[in-house]
Amino acid sequence: MRFSIRLNNDLPLADVVALAQTAEAAGFDQFWISNDLFLRSAPVILGAVGQATTRIELGIGILNPYTIHPGEIAMIAATLDELTECRFNLGLASGAANFLQWVGLNQEKPLAMMRETIGAIRRLLAGERVRLEGKFLQWADEAYLRFDAPRVTPIYLGALGPGMLRLAGELANGVLPLLFPPEHYFGVMPLLEAGMQRRSPALADLDIAACLWVSLSEDREAARRVLAEKIAYYGPSLSPLILERLSLTREDFEPIERAVMAQNDMARACQLVDERMLRIGVVGDPEALIDRLQPLVAAGARHLSFGPPLGPEPLAAIRLLGQQVLPRFRDSQ
Repeated sequence: MRFSIRLNNDLPLADVVALAQTAEAAGFDQFWISNDLFLRSAPVILGAVGQATTRIELGIGILNPYTIHPGEIAMIAATLDELTECRFNLGLASGAANFLQWVGLNQEKPLAMMRETIGAIRRLLAGERVRLEGKFLQWADEAYLRFDAPRVTPIYLGALGPGMLRLAGELANGVLPLLFPPEHYFGVMPLLEAGMQRRSPALADLDIAACLWVSLSEDREAARRVLAEKIAYYGPSLSPLILERLSLTREDFEPIERAVMAQNDMARACQLVDERMLRIGVVGDPEALIDRLQPLVAAGARHLSFGPPLGPEPLAAIRLLGQQVLPRFRDSQ
């Protein structure tokens, strides 16, 4: 069984470093940071975290090839592996279409783009000259890294929709499916398994990180508030597959999106987050979380990934996870 912590890139750098050190001490295997647009830069954050930790694997979840060129993504991956002595994992995805629109970018043919991007980055990291005449990537013979990458960095695909989940099963080293709610695991697995039918035997087993949102605290109202903030900000970007499982629609989030983006009123937005939306994550104490996790583990989940907000006091939440949740599942086979 593996365990990871995921954070958004909205926290002060010093706080993220302290959280990563706490996660390492608590026994977590991986620490992931997002690279959401117009927040702090995840590559810079992980540079600091890499210097402040010694064992825990580090990952960016995710970079996308629309705002960062795949050639530069390969540079980032190789350099962070060099810095961390090969503790880096590269999270890739096509990005959220509505966020890309903020900067005038269209998410054109994301599946084809991701397939070409994964292949190109792996070839660059393997030291090849990467001449390409793809649908999206048109590279000359001069496309190659001018230094030796430490290794071909593992690629985790951030996947929400059916096509991307199947692509992850086929091509990725790992996958970061957002299980909103946790029970969405049972909808995700058949799609990953369909992709695995086309998987090359040269690839190792797929690391399926069951990505949850949790908010742990004895003060349930405080825990609810910080989870509601995440739901208010990211809920409008959720895939139709997730919304369907929650019996929600895109229109349900429109008043919330207006409160956040147009009115800049997060308090109002949180009031509009209803109980159906709150089921996106897990709110409460460790036992409430364990109850939601047990069916997933019984069904075969072998990597539990705990994401933001973690709780009103994230450091305390990571310690709670390490003390009360990880031991309950550590020896699961």
